[in-house]
Amino acid sequence: MRGNLLPARQEVFCVPEKMIMSAADMGRAWTRIAHEVIERNHGCDRLVFVGLYTRGLPLASRLADTIKRIEGAEVPVGALDIGPYRDDLSYLEEPPSVRPSDIPDGIAGKRVVLVDDVIYTGRSIRAAMDALIDHGRPQHVQLAVLVDRGHRELPIRPDYVGKNVPTSRTEQIVVRLAEVDGRDEVVIARPPSPVSGEDTAQNVVASRRRHESGR
Repeated sequence: MRGNLLPARQEVFCVPEKMIMSAADMGRAWTRIAHEVIERNHGCDRLVFVGLYTRGLPLASRLADTIKRIEGAEVPVGALDIGPYRDDLSYLEEPPSVRPSDIPDGIAGKRVVLVDDVIYTGRSIRAAMDALIDHGRPQHVQLAVLVDRGHRELPIRPDYVGKNVPTSRTEQIVVRLAEVDGRDEVVIARPPSPVSGEDTAQNVVASRRRHESGR
């Protein structure tokens, strides 16, 4: 009888996250990179940090703040929008929104460190270098990233890496920063898997508890 039929099984998709860097881990990695930048460049003379929107900019500011505490030197920080320089513009339905780049004056002859949160295929960094050259001709361009997840499609390698994280192409690296997202953490998000509707609330609660406990 119809009244005895069980309700149809409903499926929703949950994306599991695993924390791979805590706020403390991120701080230690960025402090180490600050020391590496100072050592490689024999100090801070003629250094300029340029962060890529969105999360590269606050990371560049943190790097400058850390070096100021270590060396007592002010390193100029700029912001770079790579939108108009992307190599996939012809494939986009709508052009990307453009934010104003703010590059310190006189980068010609300077040592510029590009800063971003994650490097993946390398195409964003290629676009960043094209955009940077439009503002002047640096003596040297270096690259600092918080996470290198591999899968390069261009011959680009960062000079400074906070953490190397082997990933599959179906996984995502999510960097959260207090300045943008309200907290500091890096997580790896795996492909969504269907779960039954009755399990959804329980899984969400468990996920939140694990996240709040830092596991």
